[in-house]
Amino acid sequence: MKKYLFITPLLLAIAGSMAFAAEPTVRISDIARIDGMRSNQLVGYGLIVGLDGTGDTQQTVFTAQALANMLQKFGVNVPASKAKAKNIATVMVTADLPPFARPGGKIDILVSSLGDARSLQGGTLLQTPLQAANGKVYAVAQGSVSIGGFNAGGGDTTVTKNHATAGRIPGGAIVERDVPAAICEDGVVNIVLNDPDFVMTSRIAESVNAKLGAGSASAVVPGLVRVNIGNAANVVGLIADISQLPVTETTSAKVIVNERTGTVVIGDAVRISPVAISHGNLSVEISSEVQVSQPEPESKGKTVVASEKSVSVQEENARLVYLEPGNTLGELVKALNELKVSPRDMIAILQALKQAGALHADLEII
Repeated sequence: MKKYLFITPLLLAIAGSMAFAAEPTVRISDIARIDGMRSNQLVGYGLIVGLDGTGDTQQTVFTAQALANMLQKFGVNVPASKAKAKNIATVMVTADLPPFARPGGKIDILVSSLGDARSLQGGTLLQTPLQAANGKVYAVAQGSVSIGGFNAGGGDTTVTKNHATAGRIPGGAIVERDVPAAICEDGVVNIVLNDPDFVMTSRIAESVNAKLGAGSASAVVPGLVRVNIGNAANVVGLIADISQLPVTETTSAKVIVNERTGTVVIGDAVRISPVAISHGNLSVEISSEVQVSQPEPESKGKTVVASEKSVSVQEENARLVYLEPGNTLGELVKALNELKVSPRDMIAILQALKQAGALHADLEII
């Protein structure tokens, strides 16, 4: 059964109360970051051992080669063609190295099967170097894999919970090398917005100037605010104060539609022009019934089979709803609820409103 998110009268009351609410106030750290604070992706190729016969099969040639290479490091010389085991699996190990991570710190890692293993349940990842895009090793991973599920059964009967060929190791990697991060150069700190916007860039600059003094911050381009902190003795403390400054957030006029699930999300800033909406359903049902005609006894007649079709048409009365000028989210939700439309029909109505130029919002279909 498909699940839908439908806008109910309860949500209507909430939407109506939000229609004229003041714009929310957020912290700068909620909508922006300091330039230089970024994570780095790490990747590695490793072996998981200790599986209960659910590892890679002999068809996965690179697993046998990896096993032979690993044994050779411990002084055991076995040809790759003779290295046969069902309790190992080759995996790709991925992780995100957070900004300012120091050597000795631990980060979470993800492991994903690279061969044809059936399950990684109960496996242990052997020491695996994790490299960045520049080829340097920044962390080393090892530990027991948690898949958050299971894969059990025998013969033609199996029971599977979650995804058994991928898992994670919390704190499974130790940072071996830090990444230099320059957050202040020549007494300048750059604030980068997560979503570039003219209004928000200007408001952030105004908020910082109110805190540090006129001329301290300037909006360079949409999404970038340059702050001059000079020779501040406590750069970290000053940046912490800046990140906590309040800013009035703008609400974008946007409607998100997911046609696969029937989910519709309508932003509070959505406005619609005067428009009349009419909606009605037409159902046509065609049924076929087989009629058999038997001849009388001892007659020379033949049995005749005929198909009798019947057509029934049912049409709901279309309802016309007129929306006044300046209508907001509350009126739009109320109108759609009065029409008693399904999520699929609601999507069609929103698309028609956009095409007619009556919906003043960005309509995104995902």
